[in-house]
Amino acid sequence: MNIPANLQYTNDDEWVTVEGDIVTVGITDYAQDQLGDLVHVELGEVGRTVAKDEAVCEIESVKTVAEVKAPVAGEVIEVNAALADAAEQINSDPYGSWIFKLRVSAPPTGLLDAAAYQAKIG
Repeated sequence: MNIPANLQYTNDDEWVTVEGDIVTVGITDYAQDQLGDLVHVELGEVGRTVAKDEAVCEIESVKTVAEVKAPVAGEVIEVNAALADAAEQINSDPYGSWIFKLRVSAPPTGLLDAAAYQAKIG
């Protein structure tokens, strides 16, 4: 399983980068592997304000539908529109296929580093 050391992780299997007041979110290699072949991404709404742990979008695979949650409260400022027609990009490149970006007033807390995330997934 690929777990880049330069990223942070949530207990819900999202990866996170923080650059100033912008938080970028995607799903981990482990998450995409567990979901199987992804067929659709229902992207969040730009301009929407979300609470920490609130679902921002949904990812549909041949097996199930999963929510992608906000790791911190903020405003959705951008979604990766390319995924609307090519959800499978997440399967082939989960860390290059970000899903949404949030503008936040405070950085996320309680995120896991790569070693802690590896320990969590086993």
